[in-house]
Amino acid sequence: MKLVTAIVNKEDSRAVCSELLRHKFYVTRLATTGGFLMAGNMTLIIGTEDEKVDDCIACIAKCCRQRTEIVPGTATVGIGLESAMPMEVTVGGATVFVTNVERFEKL
Repeated sequence: MKLVTAIVNKEDSRAVCSELLRHKFYVTRLATTGGFLMAGNMTLIIGTEDEKVDDCIACIAKCCRQRTEIVPGTATVGIGLESAMPMEVTVGGATVFVTNVERFEKL
């Protein structure tokens, strides 16, 4: 038994969950915040059999894509002056962790 923990962009989370459910993976969603932009993410927790881990990751990869966004940034220009300069950053994609499960019980 494995525990798949996937951190996905909130914009991709609905499609990822639908794809996982369509392939009979049970998923628990947790709203999370983090990363460079402290932006909204969704952390998905999926318990699955060892032989289904690659299928689970394929479902996640199918629905998560990286994209660039322009976000406001700040830079210091001289002493005491700050200027808002937009920055282009890459968002989206997924970070996936797979861990062994020593014991699993559904109560």
